[in-house]
Amino acid sequence: MTADNVRSTSAQRGETSAGRGRVVGGVGFVGLLALSGIATLTGVNWKLVAISWTAFAAMAIGAPLGARASRSDHPLESVWGYGLASGAMVTSAALFLIPQALGQHGRLGSLGIAVGFLAGYVGHTVGHLFAHLDLPIDRTAAELTVHALSAGAIIGAIYAAMPSLTSILGLAMVAHKAPAGYAAARRFADRGRSVATLLLPAAAVGLVALPVGIVGFSPSSGLGGLLFGVAAGVFLHVAVDLLPECTTGSETCPVDDYDADDHRLRDRLRRHAAASAVVGGAAVVVAWSLVT
Repeated sequence: MTADNVRSTSAQRGETSAGRGRVVGGVGFVGLLALSGIATLTGVNWKLVAISWTAFAAMAIGAPLGARASRSDHPLESVWGYGLASGAMVTSAALFLIPQALGQHGRLGSLGIAVGFLAGYVGHTVGHLFAHLDLPIDRTAAELTVHALSAGAIIGAIYAAMPSLTSILGLAMVAHKAPAGYAAARRFADRGRSVATLLLPAAAVGLVALPVGIVGFSPSSGLGGLLFGVAAGVFLHVAVDLLPECTTGSETCPVDDYDADDHRLRDRLRRHAAASAVVGGAAVVVAWSLVT
């Protein structure tokens, strides 16, 4: 096979993957739109619809920013992009997701966090076995979707009864959804995959929360804690996975693209990786302290 044929085949596969990604994302968006209409017609509390679209918008806003940033060739931009996003994600999980899980049920919430984190690790490790397959959804998108689906189940049952939408809820959504959308989109774009796939995890909260609200299902506190724990654990794994590690083979800190003997550059990138993660986490803490 000639070099031209190889490039042509690669381009065709890229177009096919992008097409499948747009279909997957489109299904998520259309599903959320349809369920929002049904929820409105059946008299489901409007707050649940608002929560679903807030979650969708937060990730959808972060995604194009990540895709655009991936075009930069400067290593510090990659490190700071991933560092800020993942630092914000880790801190958001600690401030917003884990307390929700433990508040529902201390023991089962804790178990759920462990199950979710380990499930994310297992999915990450086993997912490499399927790296050669042209699947319509990326591993990171799949993990974010699982997180959102798990959270959506309990949100649909509990948050519909909230007396009002609060600023802390909006901050919780933006604080972990927007950075996740940014970091995941950047990884997608770096791999040449369609960022539109992220419309599925963006819509996933509503895809489960709205049907649960429509049916009126009310889980026990134990099941609620377990579900929220799993959601928090999976999300925390994604956040840790995206932290920039300046080692050989890292996707988030591209030291392989530069002189392997340039130890000063590697050390510089490591310092920026640490600083960016701390700054990202601190930004969430500052915002959290202003609204609580």
